[in-house]
Amino acid sequence: MTELSSKARTLLELHQPGNPVILPTVWDAWSANLAVSAGFTALTVGSHPVSDSIGKPDNEGITFDELTTRIRQITQAVDVPISVDIESGYGEDPKTLIDGLIAAGAVGLNIEDTVHSEGGRLREAQEHADFVGALRTASDATDVHVVINARTDLFVKQVGDESDRVDRAIARMKLAAEAGADVLYPVGFHDDAVQKRLTDELPLPVNAIGHPTENDKASLAELGVARVSFGPLFQMVLAERASEVLAPWK
Repeated sequence: MTELSSKARTLLELHQPGNPVILPTVWDAWSANLAVSAGFTALTVGSHPVSDSIGKPDNEGITFDELTTRIRQITQAVDVPISVDIESGYGEDPKTLIDGLIAAGAVGLNIEDTVHSEGGRLREAQEHADFVGALRTASDATDVHVVINARTDLFVKQVGDESDRVDRAIARMKLAAEAGADVLYPVGFHDDAVQKRLTDELPLPVNAIGHPTENDKASLAELGVARVSFGPLFQMVLAERASEVLAPWK
């Protein structure tokens, strides 16, 4: 077993419903070292904070090459499993995405169903599942079981009628699970009843977004969550704190 394949297995094993792995969302070597020094044993890299860190917009405002350059800097700085938000794939084919991530030292990915290169349209449910399946096939052709976190933006984009949105999200996520996902990410801040329904009815570990200062691990654990990430919120909290520190020096 190679070092990367071992890290991929470790990352997958950390996903335990009711005992969630907390993956601080980082964007460069400095923030990754900050999180590891605080005791975290795996990390995720967020597209929004990475883009911010190099002065470019989110929603695929950077290229896949720019992203993997940043990932290499992170994996050279910290020796923990790294998962990467690859948005909707930057217009690249699944093999290019998997090979590029592994070459950069990453062992996991988030793939969302909003296609930014096509006007922000939402992939159809089966279309998204097929893309997940192609990523799994590409991963299976290597010795690294890349941990695929399949995300849907139905909630954050408020797609369709609210009355059946949870049903549609569950159906969409089940297709992704059948296609080879390892983790399911119905991103959004949900009330407890919706979050519990998602964790109860989805067949794989569920990722929830958490606010680093307004949510807590115990509450999400009680709801059956298996993974917590912060999206851009960790970077935003640090920015707010920096403003407070700097304000008296104006």
